[in-house]
Amino acid sequence: MANATQIKFGYPDTLIAETPFWSVQTRPAQPTLGALVLICKEPVTAFGEVSPEAFSDLRGVTAKIERRLKALTGYQRINYLMLMMVDLDVHFHVLPRYEGEKGLGDIIVPDRGWPGVPALGDAVTLTSAQLHTLTQTLRAGWDAGSH
Repeated sequence: MANATQIKFGYPDTLIAETPFWSVQTRPAQPTLGALVLICKEPVTAFGEVSPEAFSDLRGVTAKIERRLKALTGYQRINYLMLMMVDLDVHFHVLPRYEGEKGLGDIIVPDRGWPGVPALGDAVTLTSAQLHTLTQTLRAGWDAGSH
């Protein structure tokens, strides 16, 4: 059963991949192209409460995220932000960072915060069709070159 954070970020429509412990979803508001939300599926509200099994699983999930986002955007840096001010379930906003802008079809997303702090409040809100396209693109390449 999905938690409140998964649902807020569009689960199951935005789902790219999931494991028993983590859900990887496309972030509907894109401060950078390929912005994701990595959500813990365990009922925890503090990072230190995450089980050892989920921490172990996190390694493989982040490796796939980084490989997939590198293929999509060629990012120069990647940011994992654990903000948890509104959505209390343990989760990260994952942002590929790059100078300039990146595109996928009719989706063009500048990194307006580069080289500083991500401009979360200045994100590109995708249409439902664009969100579907980006999610499908990320999902399609998820298992390629698995570790």
